[in-house]
Amino acid sequence: MAALTSSSSAITLLNKPFLPNRSSFFSSNSHSTLLRFSASASVRPRFPSAAISTVAPESDINKNETPKIKIEETQVFACPVCYEPLMRKGPSGINLQAIYRSGFKCGQCNKTYSSKDEYLDLTVTADLDDYNEVKPITTELFRSPLVSFLYERGWRQNFKRSGFPGPDEEFRMAEEYFKEAEGGILVDVSCGSGLFSRKFAKSGKYSGVIALDYSENMLRQCKEFIKNDNTFDNSTNIAVVRADVSRLPFPSGSVDAVHAGAALHCWPSPTNAIAEICRVLRSGGVFVGTTFLRYSPSTPWIIRPFQSRILQSYNYLMQDEIKDVCTSCGLTDYEDYIQDSFIMFTARKP
Repeated sequence: MAALTSSSSAITLLNKPFLPNRSSFFSSNSHSTLLRFSASASVRPRFPSAAISTVAPESDINKNETPKIKIEETQVFACPVCYEPLMRKGPSGINLQAIYRSGFKCGQCNKTYSSKDEYLDLTVTADLDDYNEVKPITTELFRSPLVSFLYERGWRQNFKRSGFPGPDEEFRMAEEYFKEAEGGILVDVSCGSGLFSRKFAKSGKYSGVIALDYSENMLRQCKEFIKNDNTFDNSTNIAVVRADVSRLPFPSGSVDAVHAGAALHCWPSPTNAIAEICRVLRSGGVFVGTTFLRYSPSTPWIIRPFQSRILQSYNYLMQDEIKDVCTSCGLTDYEDYIQDSFIMFTARKP
């Protein structure tokens, strides 16, 4: 710990380089249910993830009364192996208590998933006894208990040296891009300790916020922050999920917004990750990300090759490269904002 905290330059260096038929899923006497949310002004029926049905008592049919409208949210989670929506047994809702008390199963793969730990594990390797997959150093670093503990206790604050405007301003900027996704499901991929996941959930603008990361220890920190924040309660629509960004556990076209804060440079394959993000977004869904550029516009040209070589363990891209990856993965309407080595970019699913 001393080695990481005694030198701010060392922290900065680490920061920078580094269907079968759905009706067959549920029997008439099964306790498995689809996620259901009560109709409210914040839930917009234009989202394909919400199935709208009208309910009118027989006695009202001949009274020319407007039938009541009920919004049923289809199952948001899918099997990371085959992408089939998961069967769920337990209480409905996207909140910590409901998900902790629920069991999930893939009707096709017959694989089960649970949140027996402090998060719902939806990785392909969930519950394997003999195999433990080791990722590249850019991923494994953040699985460390020490780095997870330090992330919001000094680590993330050092990003300002590279042009990051700070979490509050980054959140405000992201919310501007997410206006059209309000009322829908937002997934915060590579959420770390949930810094932005918690902000999105507190805003109350989304029917559900999913804090998603591959690091078990980051998710434990996220759960701890939520537990110690008295503005959260068991009904707050936030879920903590372990998953691989290159194998997102959601049905295609089921998510309204995806956020990835300071994450792209850590992904083993940015193209695979962004292709997955494009797959799970609905038509019109919005993707917003931030990352470090390989070098800033003010970096002297003579040292750029050396800086690129030093940082080669990480996938630091440049503005045109990020745009190229987004568009090649099927996203459109690309925009970005650059400040020093900081870039915020956005694109949408056509």
